[in-house]
Amino acid sequence: MSRIVVLSALFAWVGLTALISVSPWGRRLPLADRLKPHQPGRPGRNSQSGLFSTESVVDVFGPLANAIGTRIAKAAGVNEDLSIRLSRIHSPLDTATFRLRQVGLSTVALISALVISFAASLPLKVVAFLLVAAPALTFLIIEQQLAKKSEVWQRRLFLEAPIVAEQLAMLLSAGHSLGGALQQASRRGDGAVAQDLAGVMLRVRQGLTEPQALTEWATTAQVPSISRLVAVLALAGTGTDLGRIVGDEARSLRREVHRELISMIERRNQQVWIPVTVAALVPGVILLAIPFLAAMQSFGSS
Repeated sequence: MSRIVVLSALFAWVGLTALISVSPWGRRLPLADRLKPHQPGRPGRNSQSGLFSTESVVDVFGPLANAIGTRIAKAAGVNEDLSIRLSRIHSPLDTATFRLRQVGLSTVALISALVISFAASLPLKVVAFLLVAAPALTFLIIEQQLAKKSEVWQRRLFLEAPIVAEQLAMLLSAGHSLGGALQQASRRGDGAVAQDLAGVMLRVRQGLTEPQALTEWATTAQVPSISRLVAVLALAGTGTDLGRIVGDEARSLRREVHRELISMIERRNQQVWIPVTVAALVPGVILLAIPFLAAMQSFGSS
């Protein structure tokens, strides 16, 4: 009996020591963590003031959620890297945090489907279907929302590229350097291209050259017009008349946008005829059905 008491006290002492060591009132935070709440633009308490912090949860479960989410996304046919899509739309989330939220919501959907199935006493086949469909549908909805945001951003880049290219052409022809022209273009508007150019200039300040930062932007954007514009801007420093070449590329981009606009208008004009055709066919089918039914009745009576 005394051995059991001693072992119990020993385990209790170890557990109490571990609990005190991770609690905020039992350990002293590092100096950097104590100074974080006093930084400009960072009001409030530190995120690590509790027993568990958001960063620790992401660090522990983020890689597992990222691996699971990536496999499911590839199985669903999504092959583009998640980090590129998040960087394209300027999302504040990293891949681990996004996948952790996605897998977490899918798990909540799974538990909700399980609770509803047992509460409603559904058949086993229906329960199995709900347990598979609920988390899968939740996962795919979040993935579709991200894909939609990415497509909208790419569309904005495509439509804004001719305007920004014309601005760059004017600035370069006026004597600005490539870096100065990009800086001016990033400050003149708040569109998608201007925001991306602001990110390009940030990368330049971090040590990249203008062609390297622009190539990185083209890789992230995945828009053909942006890739062509970046290829033209990469000619800076080669002794060519860059302003004239960028102006020619701007006119080419504008013609491409114009052609797509005309094609869209033609498709919409064709869609207008669909309800007209249906409205014309339905009365015609009725008028043809009346004598057909009358003929069938006459043949049947004879």
